Amino acid sequence: MVTDVSSLSAVETKNHQRSYANTSVQAYARIAGVLLLLSVLTGFFGQLYVPSKLVASNDAAATANNFLVHDSLFRLGFANYLLEAVCDVALSLLFVVLLRPVHMHLAWLAAFFGLVSTATFAVAKLFYFTASMIFQSTDQLMAFSPDQVNAIALLSLNVYGYCAELFMVFYGVASIIRGYLIVQSGYLPKLLGILLALGGFGFVMKSFTVILAPAFSSPYFLLPMLVAMLSLGSWLVIRGVHVWKWQDKAAFSE
Repeated sequence: MVTDVSSLSAVETKNHQRSYANTSVQAYARIAGVLLLLSVLTGFFGQLYVPSKLVASNDAAATANNFLVHDSLFRLGFANYLLEAVCDVALSLLFVVLLRPVHMHLAWLAAFFGLVSTATFAVAKLFYFTASMIFQSTDQLMAFSPDQVNAIALLSLNVYGYCAELFMVFYGVASIIRGYLIVQSGYLPKLLGILLALGGFGFVMKSFTVILAPAFSSPYFLLPMLVAMLSLGSWLVIRGVHVWKWQDKAAFSE
């Protein structure tokens, strides 16, 4: 009788733990999906829309005027970038939680590449913010003519652009690893992993063409990542992961 009670208690404890794990992993998956979609939204606004309204290619005077007139838009765009960076840092951990049952070491390796990507892009963004400071600091730069001040600020913007493209390789590698893990997982659709890996490959190609073949560097290399993030984010929010398969994989890997 004591044995039966102990066995029943053990079964109930195991069922309770499994039920908690079901809720927990699905919560992580849906949070990751929300953060992915938020990252896309804030990234589009802060990195594409706002710069397109402020930066006039090869026209320092027009760019200076845009920054001065639309200072609030610039600051809102930079705030969106900060929100995107926060999402990326959180996603580094969430992807480890979701993908560690497949291969823990590779999941952490992808996290490290992702964090390095976020850090290097933060450095690039400093040059973007510096340009705004230069445009507004004419009193401190009276030794330079207005045209020279504008040219220095435009140079800072160009450095930002090159830094952002050069170090995309880190995010690309992180995405390739995560895509591979998703394909191997069994609890997320393989197509999502393939799309993410292709997006990562596009980022890698963008970095290396900027260095080795600038004439062939194209923004179209970045499109697969947009498709991958929207697809994966939407799936995680709506469907999450196949919990039982995730648990079986996690139990097998322990």
